[in-house]
Amino acid sequence: MLEVIVTCKRTEAEGICSFELASADGHPLPAFSAGSHVDVHVPGGAVRQYSLCNSPAESHHYLIGVLLDPASRGGSKAMHERVEEGTRLVISEPRNLFALAHGAQRSLLFAGGIGITPILCMATRLAQIGEPFELHYCGRSAERVAFIETIRASAFSGHVHFHFDDGPPEQKLDAAAVLAGFGARDHLYVCGPGGFMEFVLGAARTAGWQEQNLHREYFAAAPTVKADDGSFEVQLASSGRCLQVPADRSVAEVLNEAGIDIPLSCEQGICGTCVTRVLEGTPDHRDMFLTQAEQALNDQFTPCCSRSRSPRLVLDL
Repeated sequence: MLEVIVTCKRTEAEGICSFELASADGHPLPAFSAGSHVDVHVPGGAVRQYSLCNSPAESHHYLIGVLLDPASRGGSKAMHERVEEGTRLVISEPRNLFALAHGAQRSLLFAGGIGITPILCMATRLAQIGEPFELHYCGRSAERVAFIETIRASAFSGHVHFHFDDGPPEQKLDAAAVLAGFGARDHLYVCGPGGFMEFVLGAARTAGWQEQNLHREYFAAAPTVKADDGSFEVQLASSGRCLQVPADRSVAEVLNEAGIDIPLSCEQGICGTCVTRVLEGTPDHRDMFLTQAEQALNDQFTPCCSRSRSPRLVLDL
């Protein structure tokens, strides 16, 4: 874990603030790659993941952007209202679950709203190493999107296309046209609201893109509670101990209450922190972290949100 100081807090757009974080002891921060995020322990006890959006070449600070969510569970509200310049925070070292693919011929970057945060870092890195890319940035209006002036003043501004809901029809995103004529080594990266991401990914699949060339990062998961959720058992392979998971509780809650330490972060099946191996049984996958191919193997699941289709899951714990 790292202790950092907020050296700058800035309003980037309506409802969006950026925070520059520097090491509290004055030493350089750990290196990171484009697409990385850090876990931030926000005031009040919540832990939230925020993408690093500055250049990976910078080691003197990290830059994150935070959208104030009207339905905040305590994370974004605390960051906006309780974190100021000079505030000390504890964060994790950077982790990358949304990395750029090596050997790509061309990269197509799609950002919706606050989804620009990891995409901006990717664009900066691709421009630095001279690899071809396009960035399509979508938002309700110019006033509602973050880092717009930074992007317009950047060396890669010629690679960027802005698409605003309140703009003229000719500037709106034509996903089918953008995604046509792709090559086998072209890669697509998308981040933003769930509906936006599914629109872009759906258009890519319709155009014939292969699943392994599609990369996404979710910020929030859609509710997955089902009316017919029932109880089931989880068994610990190491001891044979069985625990009952009722309909209204998660596997992670039951395990932690029983003294089995499961690392948690997002608690929505987005970050992958809690992924656990499954030795027997069939999970009911409700995460947005594992790919469809990984879910089909049924050899791992996310106990923070996923459940079981079989009466028992045997876990590698």
